[in-house]
Amino acid sequence: MGNPDDSSLIRIARDGGGDTGVEPLNLGQRVRDLRKARGWALEQAALQAGLARFTLSKIGNGQMSPTHEALRKLAGGLAVSVPQLFTPPSHARITGRRALTRAGEGQAQATATHEHELLAQALTRKQMLPYRARIRARDIAQFGGWVRHDGEEFPYVLTGAVRLYTEFYEPVDMKRGDSAYYDATMGHNVVSISQEDAMVLWVTSLK
Repeated sequence: MGNPDDSSLIRIARDGGGDTGVEPLNLGQRVRDLRKARGWALEQAALQAGLARFTLSKIGNGQMSPTHEALRKLAGGLAVSVPQLFTPPSHARITGRRALTRAGEGQAQATATHEHELLAQALTRKQMLPYRARIRARDIAQFGGWVRHDGEEFPYVLTGAVRLYTEFYEPVDMKRGDSAYYDATMGHNVVSISQEDAMVLWVTSLK
């Protein structure tokens, strides 16, 4: 991203965030989730763990507190460590979210140096900000200084050629099919070096 106004894209995307509190772990539910994720019936999971079906059923329903030995067998049967039985995935709830953006249907935002097309705008509280950018700038002097913001960025050149300026590295030229990945807290700017405006697909993390 190469214009100070571009940082507002990151701020706008973050403003849609909310409370992300973690619920207490339910061991029985965790065991059921692990079993179902492997496509195992109760009998197969009990066989894999070397436990009685009755015992595994009681654990899964929260009606029995497993002994240390039962936990060890259960973890081994489910191919996880004992601590992992008590550590739910960071995004345990499957939301099934999806957004489709047809060509030309992204939300347009223009600056003096870039034309942005924001993608997947139907989704709120995204972890990434994807957008397509037409790079009109031809000289770094057109910018008012470095762009810096939290997160990381991944630009992929779709058409034309660009020059990527980063604060701690020499400028690098990138053509169609080239990509980069960098810490966005480091100053960065991009200009087009092709006769036509370059097109870049950008993905920016929002954390």
